[in-house]
Amino acid sequence: MDKDRKYTVIDASQYPLSLAQSKFCPKQLYVAGNLPEATKDGTPLVGIAMVGTRRPSYSARELCRRLVFSLKGTNAVIVSGLAQGIDSLCHEAAIDAGLPTIAVLAQGLAQKVEGSRGELLESIIDAGGAAITEYEPDVRAYRGNFIARNKIISGLCQATVVVQSKSNGGALITAKFCLAEKKPLLAIPGDFDNEVAAGPNMLLDSGKAEPVFIPESLRKLVGIQEPSAASLQGLPAIGCNLSEPAKELFVQMRGFRKTIDDMELDSGLKTPELLAILTELEIAGLVSTQDNFQFYFDGAF
Repeated sequence: MDKDRKYTVIDASQYPLSLAQSKFCPKQLYVAGNLPEATKDGTPLVGIAMVGTRRPSYSARELCRRLVFSLKGTNAVIVSGLAQGIDSLCHEAAIDAGLPTIAVLAQGLAQKVEGSRGELLESIIDAGGAAITEYEPDVRAYRGNFIARNKIISGLCQATVVVQSKSNGGALITAKFCLAEKKPLLAIPGDFDNEVAAGPNMLLDSGKAEPVFIPESLRKLVGIQEPSAASLQGLPAIGCNLSEPAKELFVQMRGFRKTIDDMELDSGLKTPELLAILTELEIAGLVSTQDNFQFYFDGAF
């Protein structure tokens, strides 16, 4: 973000999602990019905050991707704070999943965001998302600004998910604001000897948060509609007819991430057969991959 970035100023009458009804509603917002509107069929969008530590575990990228992709095809909007670590990973996953995402900043929009975070912010805006802040354009990101930012993150959202956090992490401040508004607070359980699981485990142990044991349960826990992604039952209606081997492989693998080697072991099929089937499933929107190594069986029955 820099001084050449165009922005608009809006008041509560134009606030997205649930922010106008929040007790943390700011007087005005500065907006760069496009605030998400209703889905094509007019369904209201639902903000889901995903927050966590700046120094996550090695497996955090995959964890964030699985959580965000479980909302693919729904009316969810992923909201976070553009910090390194969990925040950025969730924004990235939202872009890859085709979900709108909003970055809430603790600085003015004319202040440059450095490094990979700046590149990510441009990607969010290019993908149709937005950067928002209550701070005037030239305000720098002072420590005290982050509390107000976290209030807006909570205010925008119907529910907050604490993905990974230390026992005194900043994500727990957002969790506190979520609880103050009596909104659902969710947390991802982790190993009790892993410091980035300490925050979520503490919230769960105290009964303040509800656990997300598998990504596919997230939709139900946050109270949003089932995804409109492709399904086996709906494919013939759009002129897509899968072979029986493709249907069988999808039913067997649904909800999991698999490599070709994994699929060979699990299905008994050889690589050439699997590649042909995966092509069918990718065209149908039931499987996705970023690297042609790991395949995500994302669709619904």
